[in-house]
Amino acid sequence: MKLPVTNENGYFEIRLESIGGLGANLCGKMLGELGAVTLGLNAASFSSYGSEKRGSPVKAYIRWAEENREIGINSPVETPHILGLFHEALAGKLPVTAGVTEETKIVINTDASPEEMRERLKLCGGEIFCIDALNIAIEAKTRVNMVMLGAIAKASGFVPLETAEEIAKETIGKKYPALLEANMEGLRRGYNETKSAFFKEDGTFERVPYQEAKNKWGYENAPIGGTNPRFGSTVSNDLSASREGYIPLFIQENCINCGLCDSTCPDMVFQFEKGEYKGKPAMVNKGLDYHHCKGCLRCVDVCPTNALVMGVEREHPQPKWFVRNKDLIVDKMEFEDAGPNSWITSESFLTEKRVDGGVV
Repeated sequence: MKLPVTNENGYFEIRLESIGGLGANLCGKMLGELGAVTLGLNAASFSSYGSEKRGSPVKAYIRWAEENREIGINSPVETPHILGLFHEALAGKLPVTAGVTEETKIVINTDASPEEMRERLKLCGGEIFCIDALNIAIEAKTRVNMVMLGAIAKASGFVPLETAEEIAKETIGKKYPALLEANMEGLRRGYNETKSAFFKEDGTFERVPYQEAKNKWGYENAPIGGTNPRFGSTVSNDLSASREGYIPLFIQENCINCGLCDSTCPDMVFQFEKGEYKGKPAMVNKGLDYHHCKGCLRCVDVCPTNALVMGVEREHPQPKWFVRNKDLIVDKMEFEDAGPNSWITSESFLTEKRVDGGVV
């Protein structure tokens, strides 16, 4: 197969920006196999991530080259032909759009329009493809990565849907045959339901040069012993980017202030204050600080009165029960990048049981 566009090295390059739990690592592997197995190209793919936890930043890199050209480099993709953003909450927290040019095609998991996402991401230019992958994944009982795979194939302009279906059958069908049809539905909807718009580099926003992410502390300048002086550091982390589409909804009139939600919450998001319940002094639940909620829904599982129920986050963009953490000294705080989500595989989604292949 002849690639329609390549860089100075003769490669077609893709970079995926995500968080752990959305399947970008697997999506990158599937794109690598798609190039090699179904398109007849030379292909290479690898991922970059820290601890294997949901919510941790994840990058996947894919290179394709024509059959007569070997891939001789193994470095991160700096100027991608396709950039896949698996979680719109990453925008502004990490330099996920670094290296984008007018020639880049940006595929974003969002329910917003391309025009809105250009403003939000401050993109210099390029063609933006928007796909509501999270909502499609919920409806089809699949994973975000399958929807994004379909959208990336569509954005490429030269990858047929049939080849993406073939690699999905080979990868998902063998391991999770019962989930194959749901995953195929997500893949097809990702391919068919993208909305796109092209933007020239008109000076509205500047290009963001690519540079390797660097931590404030490293082996050269970390304190002796590597002690973290910021006790309770989850308070300064914005965990909203680690949520996977669901949040606990608080129905205050059903609450009996038993405190079970507070005792089961791993990040102490519930704000209890002195008040009155049934005519007696009590600690009263005022609501949640969603900056620190990662959407594990353990509180929903443990609540005895249905005062906490599962809801789709996008349907409640400004919940009235969002109460700032009463223990924060400052009124305003610049939250840091998303911290890791410790939820691995649980039954916190009540009737849903999740595995790598989707929802069973």
